[in-house]
Amino acid sequence: MDTLISLLKNMKARIDGLMERLDITGKSQKAAELEQQAGAPNFWNDAEAAQKIMQEIARLKEEVNRWQSLAGRINDALELAQLDDPNLLDELNKEVESLSTLIDRMGIQALLSGSYDRDNAIVTIHAGAGGTDAQDWAQMLERMYIRWAEENGYKIEVIERSDGEEAGIKSMMMSVKGEYAFGYLQSEQGTHRLVRLSPFDAAHRRHTAFAKVELWPDIQGQIDIEINEKDLKIDTYRAGGAGGQHVQKNDTAVRITHVPTGIVVQCQNQRSQMQNRERAMQILKARLFEMERKKQEAQLASLKGENIEAAWGNQIRSYVLHPYQMVKDHRTDHEIGNTQAVLDGRLNEFMDAYLRAKVDGQAQY
Repeated sequence: MDTLISLLKNMKARIDGLMERLDITGKSQKAAELEQQAGAPNFWNDAEAAQKIMQEIARLKEEVNRWQSLAGRINDALELAQLDDPNLLDELNKEVESLSTLIDRMGIQALLSGSYDRDNAIVTIHAGAGGTDAQDWAQMLERMYIRWAEENGYKIEVIERSDGEEAGIKSMMMSVKGEYAFGYLQSEQGTHRLVRLSPFDAAHRRHTAFAKVELWPDIQGQIDIEINEKDLKIDTYRAGGAGGQHVQKNDTAVRITHVPTGIVVQCQNQRSQMQNRERAMQILKARLFEMERKKQEAQLASLKGENIEAAWGNQIRSYVLHPYQMVKDHRTDHEIGNTQAVLDGRLNEFMDAYLRAKVDGQAQY
C-alpha cells in the first residue's frame, strides 16, 4: 500500500503543478464573473456578443471541471489508500492505472495552451520536388493524416483536391474537426522527405521525394478581418473528381485570389457555388489572419534571436523505406522503426515529442 500512496502523492503534486501553470483557479473565477455578467437585464441586447460570452463560459467551465474532477479522483484514491485496507488493493490498483493514463494525456494537453490550439485545423499538402514520386508521396501523407484523424476521433472535410497526372495528388486541402486539432497538428507543418525504391522507375532505383504540409486554425466566424472586394479575383470552374452522382455538372467550384498577397484559395466540396464561395472566403480570412499572426511571431522571434519557422527545403521529418526502415523527426530526434505503422497514422508519439520539446525550448524550429 505504501507504493500506491507514494504514486498517488506524486500524481497529486504533478496535477497541482499543472493546474497552477494553467491558472485553473483564475479561469474558474473568470467563468463566475462572466456568468454574473450574463445575468444582467440587457445582456442579450447584443446577441452576437452575448453568444460569444456564453461560449467562453462553457469553454472555461468545461476545462475547469475536467481538471477539478481529475484532482478529486486522485484525492479520493489517496484517502482510500491511507486507510490501509487490503480489501481495497485491487480496486486501487485499477484506479491508479486509469489515473496514470489520464494524467499522461492531460499532461500533453496542458502543453496546448496557445490561443488557437483547441480549434479545428486546416491542413494543405503540396507535392514538392520528385516528380510523380512526390505526387504519390503527397497522397500517402493525405492517407496518413486521415488515418490519424479517424484513430483519434476527428472528422475530416476535404475542401479541395487536385489529382496528379500519372499518380497521387498535386495538392489537397482538408479541415480536421475536433478539440485540439490545431494544437496537435502543428507538429506536422513543414517539409516531409521520403526515401524509397520508386515504383515509377523501370529500373527500380532509389528516389527521394518531398511534400510540404501547411497548417492554420479553422476559426470560422471568429475572425474580424475586412477584405476589400476590389482586391479579389474570383473564378468559377467545374469540380473534378472520380465521377458519380455527386460530381457537379455546372461551374460550382470557386477559386479566390487575394491579389495583394497572392494567396489562392479553392473550394469544390460544397453543393452550390454560393456555398463554395462562402467556405472559400472563410478559409481566405483564416489564412490572412494566420499570415499576420506569424508576422508578429517572427518580429518577436527576431528580437529574441530565435528561428521558429520551418523553411522549404529544410525537412522536418524523414521517412526512409530503403535501404532500412526508419521515420525520424529532425527537430526532436524522435524516431520509430515501424514505418508502416507511422504511415497508417501512428503520429501521436511524434506530436507529443514535438510539444514537449517546444515547451522546453529544444525544438530546432
